[in-house]
Amino acid sequence: MNRNVQWKLVVVLAVTVLSVVAIYPPEERIRLGLDLEGGVHMVLQVETDDALRVESETAAEQLGEQLDLQGITVASSSAVDATTIRVEGVPGDRDAEFRQIADDQVSASYDRETGAGGLYTFRMRAPVEATLRDESVRQALQTIERRVNELGVAEPIVAPYSVGGYQILVQLPGVSDVARAKEIIRNTALLELKIVEDGPAFSQEELLEARNGVIPPDMEVVSGVSEALGSGGPGSTSHYLVRRVAAVTGRDLRNARPSLDEFNQPAVSFSFNREGARKFGEVTGANIGRSLAIILDGRVHTAPVIQSRITDEGRINGSFSQEEAADLSLVLRSGALPASLTYLEERTVGPTLGADSIRAGVSASLAGLIAVALFMLAYYRLAGINAIVAVGMNLLILMGFMAYVGAVLTLPGIAGLILTIGIGVDSNVLIFERIKEELRSEKGIRAAVAAGFDRVLLTILDTHVASLIAAAFLFQFGSGPIRGFATTLAIGLISNIFTAVFVSRTIFETVLARRRAATLSI
Repeated sequence: MNRNVQWKLVVVLAVTVLSVVAIYPPEERIRLGLDLEGGVHMVLQVETDDALRVESETAAEQLGEQLDLQGITVASSSAVDATTIRVEGVPGDRDAEFRQIADDQVSASYDRETGAGGLYTFRMRAPVEATLRDESVRQALQTIERRVNELGVAEPIVAPYSVGGYQILVQLPGVSDVARAKEIIRNTALLELKIVEDGPAFSQEELLEARNGVIPPDMEVVSGVSEALGSGGPGSTSHYLVRRVAAVTGRDLRNARPSLDEFNQPAVSFSFNREGARKFGEVTGANIGRSLAIILDGRVHTAPVIQSRITDEGRINGSFSQEEAADLSLVLRSGALPASLTYLEERTVGPTLGADSIRAGVSASLAGLIAVALFMLAYYRLAGINAIVAVGMNLLILMGFMAYVGAVLTLPGIAGLILTIGIGVDSNVLIFERIKEELRSEKGIRAAVAAGFDRVLLTILDTHVASLIAAAFLFQFGSGPIRGFATTLAIGLISNIFTAVFVSRTIFETVLARRRAATLSI
């Protein structure tokens, strides 16, 4: 046996050993999808009115601020519902100026209606409303996907569920702590940093006593747990009067991570991006000595006094456990949801269905492999053994590689596995038929084998590259099950090139190197 055949055998043996090591033990190394392992199936409704309400409130605030800058005093400027802004008490002598400012600020998104006594109503245009609703669903999809990816869920599915229903399908294979997963997914995680105008106080009435019980239109009252705020006894609630518009929000965050406070208790530290650092520096620099409320989902977690100008980072203190601090960091890093979520459906999928599916898939694979093996032995005689070994090794390499990279095996993935058997056999049929043609032209056995592999190589590469392109598009644009099929198919195609061209040829060359043969059983 010459050196060329020897090093080929070493390569084949090494790949085989690595594949076996990667896949053993299979029950621990092969990761299964929801349809095989079980997990959680949820359907969530995106409350898109929340996103519209935020848009209208922001537009009303910006309009009110611009009116103040121009010295136009109105009775009120506020969002009365998710799509409607109402301005009351516009001075008659400044009506033209108001119309001009309104045109500049909100005319692109709202239609204007005029009422008596300086009343103006702005209603969101239907195309703008539809766009905002669709955008809120897309943002919710992206945010949820980032969160479940950080949870370490294998091959999660996060996809639109119904047309025009603003619903999202979430499937989490292998999840055991369902309550924690639900909380992380639905947590809005809206972080806001606002300067405290007054407070803390034990009641809203006490807080607004100096203002005759009236909340200024550009402010709001936010509550928090006194234990975290340092005012009052444990379990009581404190109230703060803060600006309605946040100085800095979670959209300005660069990172969030679990940490410890000065008392060695769990906390969450966060840092800002460049724009956030600039805004935070301006706010803290202009308000030294005042309190800054750190508000998460409408509730104050802490309100420290600003001691100096801060630009880059901050910290959220509170009664956190280590897991709560880690979860809060996760949702802050993934970004705030644009709207709240409502659970419409929740089902826990047990592993029984998965076990049945695995048995059926294995049975189908074995049946297909046996049928193919019998055909190859009957049609190509001893050369069929070569094809059977190549196909078997192709499946071994495929499973080993999937285990090594952590790819998830799903029911569509098993279909891709069975398809790989067909692709492997097809490649061997092409090679064997070419060898038979070379033998009919009265070439020697070694020359016919070499010519058969050499001349079919380009054809195999061409077909496999075309199939890989299709698999890449399936993976890029498909949902979870389609991605599972595309992953198995792509790995199977790559390993088949190795087994059909390299392994199969090595087997022929090893057999021919050991004996002189006048004929080839093919």
